[in-house]
Amino acid sequence: MGRFLNVLRSWLVMVSVIAMGNTIQSFRDHSFLSEKLYTGTPEFVNGLQARTFGIWTLLTSIIRCACAVDIQNKTLYHITLWTFVLALGHFMSEAFIYKTAPLTIGVMAPLIVAGFSIIGMLFGFQCMAEPQDAVVARQKKRN
Repeated sequence: MGRFLNVLRSWLVMVSVIAMGNTIQSFRDHSFLSEKLYTGTPEFVNGLQARTFGIWTLLTSIIRCACAVDIQNKTLYHITLWTFVLALGHFMSEAFIYKTAPLTIGVMAPLIVAGFSIIGMLFGFQCMAEPQDAVVARQKKRN
């Protein structure tokens, strides 16, 4: 496995642990969402919305951690990549379409993490090992 994939695995674990912390915050006190993320319309943030956000964040955290453990699993890798695409889309739509999350540090951080993660994971495709049967088939074709 390439060095870059090892760095990517560490990144995924770090992002996953941070997401676990956000999950706990979402269940403990929903005011953190209205104070840090959805500052444009804090009156829309309630306990139900915070718990839903917490479950979504927990799910993405589990998927990303699983990918870090088994980074060669292409299906899991694709699903993990999509968690970042969805997060980027969510926060961008909340910031620019719905105007519920102005571009504060609380919104910029997940946008930056999602953006760098997408770039890193797309680059990581180049570092993934080919399946052994594909290598053998290519060698046979050459001979």
